[in-house]
Order: sequence, then C-alpha cells, then structure tokens
Amino acid sequence: QVQLVESGGGSVQAGGSLRLSCAASGLRHRYSTYCLGWFRATPGSGRARVAGIGPGRTSTLYDDSVKDRFTISRDNANSMLYLQMDNLKPEDSATYYCAADDRGASCYHLFMSAGLSDWGQGTQVTVTS
Repeated sequence: QVQLVESGGGSVQAGGSLRLSCAASGLRHRYSTYCLGWFRATPGSGRARVAGIGPGRTSTLYDDSVKDRFTISRDNANSMLYLQMDNLKPEDSATYYCAADDRGASCYHLFMSAGLSDWGQGTQVTVTS
C-alpha cells in the first residue's frame, strides 16, 4: 500500500510563500516511474488540479490559476514531491493533496481527470488578506 504524507501547510498572508512536501513510502515500483500531482479542495467542492509532473521529471502541468506562481518538483532519490507556492492569494486557501500513480497511463489524462490511484490525507493552507 502506497502511503503519501503531506506537510508544510499553514497560515500565511497574501503575497507570502509556502512550500509543501509529500513523502512517499510503500512504493510498488521505482518512484521515478510515478506520475505525481498536487490537487486542492475546499469545503463543498471537489478536488481541483493544481500541478502535475510526469515520470521523466521534465514534463510539468499547471492549472491556469497557479501558473507562474507555483512550481512543482520531485526528488526521485528520496521519494519526495514538492510544491513551491509564491505570491499566494486568499483564493489559494484549501486542503492540498498529493497523488501518485504507477499504472503507466497517460500522466496528462490522469492529472486532468484527477484520476491518480493513490492519495495523501491532505495539508491545510490558509491565506489571509
């Protein structure tokens, strides 16, 4: 059973920065082969995509709402996923989840549909104005 544990959430003023981390364990395959992503949800809403990164580490995807403010990255040697969030806005407030998938399907389609197979429990981010 793959376990994903997010950390780094908290409360920050608008314009500030946070760095989220996601530690993976119980992997079925090499971490480098996983499609990875960050998603977020607010009460009453479904999970919305934020950023994704493909197995090759070179391909990244961002939702338009976070493009040029957030940066996704991965450390394959340590099975870690990161999300650097800069210039945060109150509308970024949400519970942030990391997700992983090793089934070999299109990472683009998995990200766009939020269809990754394994999910963490989430970390709360609150941005105050």
